[in-house]
Amino acid sequence: MTSSQNLRAGVVGLGMIGGGVAVSLARSGRVPAVHDIRPDASAKLAGVPDPLGTPADVAAASDVVMVAVVDADQAREVIGGEKGLLSAAHPGLVVVLLATVALPVVHELGALCARHDVGFLDCGVTPGDKAAENGMVAIVGGERATLDAAMPVLDDWAKKIVHCGPPGAGMATKIARNIITYGSWRTVAEAAGLARAAGVDPARLAEVIDTADPEGRTLLQLLRMHGPDGSLPEAVGRQIEPLMTKDLDAARDLAGTLGVDVPLVEVVRARARQTLELGAEPSPAEGDLHQYGLDMMDQVYGPGFSGAVQGSSDPFTDQTVDYLFAQVWSREGLSVRDRRLLTLGVAATVGRPELIQIIANGGLVNGELTPDELREAVLHLAVYTGWCKATATQAGITAAIAAHTAAPSPTAQEQK
Repeated sequence: MTSSQNLRAGVVGLGMIGGGVAVSLARSGRVPAVHDIRPDASAKLAGVPDPLGTPADVAAASDVVMVAVVDADQAREVIGGEKGLLSAAHPGLVVVLLATVALPVVHELGALCARHDVGFLDCGVTPGDKAAENGMVAIVGGERATLDAAMPVLDDWAKKIVHCGPPGAGMATKIARNIITYGSWRTVAEAAGLARAAGVDPARLAEVIDTADPEGRTLLQLLRMHGPDGSLPEAVGRQIEPLMTKDLDAARDLAGTLGVDVPLVEVVRARARQTLELGAEPSPAEGDLHQYGLDMMDQVYGPGFSGAVQGSSDPFTDQTVDYLFAQVWSREGLSVRDRRLLTLGVAATVGRPELIQIIANGGLVNGELTPDELREAVLHLAVYTGWCKATATQAGITAAIAAHTAAPSPTAQEQK
């Protein structure tokens, strides 16, 4: 390959990321050969020349080519198509895939390049809006020798290059990073909805977070607490668990009171021990089993629900508390919401509106199901159980919704 100073760069795809990479390369003095299906794609990209006619033309004029297309089919066409990069490959050419695609596609394209003696790197990038400012992190998977060969070009557009491992490791890391991004967005959406329902401007929530955690340290705190072996020390998990469950229970209670749907909170609460790597919930001691079942009954159907069975000593009631709630509803395999939907489906086959009302009311109180979701459930169940039985389901759900919406929230009472 050409010396690092004279390495020629190419970019295929001049959208936000590819166009930004091309601008950064030009600013660094390594003006790239480019291609885009839009002939005027580089018109507003400072220092970037007009696009060449095909990806093959870019390959012929480059030593390292960044492929910044949208999806797998486009990547296949650009790399291996009739006029793709490999049709004009020369010794030492390295293809760097910037598109986020499924891992099997990465391995497929890597193998295709290998058959043509072309180097291949999978390279997730973030944040895309900083591409034109030499501001992205390159998340790279591939052979070390291939990365070393391409490094001078990557250095000209990335602020940091992280070699995550062998082929596919860069894409896997980028996909995992996206889970944190979009998962945190869902977290923010639920938190903002809860704050708004409580009469708090979400901007105040943002102000608190910006001030208390300006660099997002808390977001990755769990990862940073892992030990040298990559696992969370048990002592750390046990220390965190009581606070985590207490805080999540408070969030669930508030959401139930305000009628806010917080499915992510439900999942996080149900899997708290799994998150902290503490294994399954320990079984309560035999003497505590009954109280544990009563507490679970209240968790399922709302505070105070267990009062109706406390003091009873008949075998059926005892087993309902000690087995059904203490040992089945409490299992981690399904969330309370999942078990509620299953129970609702079974109850719909019986045609007992009063049972349906109890089950639906628990979902409303816990904020697991909205009135619209319950109404939709009636229609779905009608198809499977029959219209006559669904009439009872409709009656029970309508009664639960009416009772739930008739009860004023604390916020409403305070405004009177």
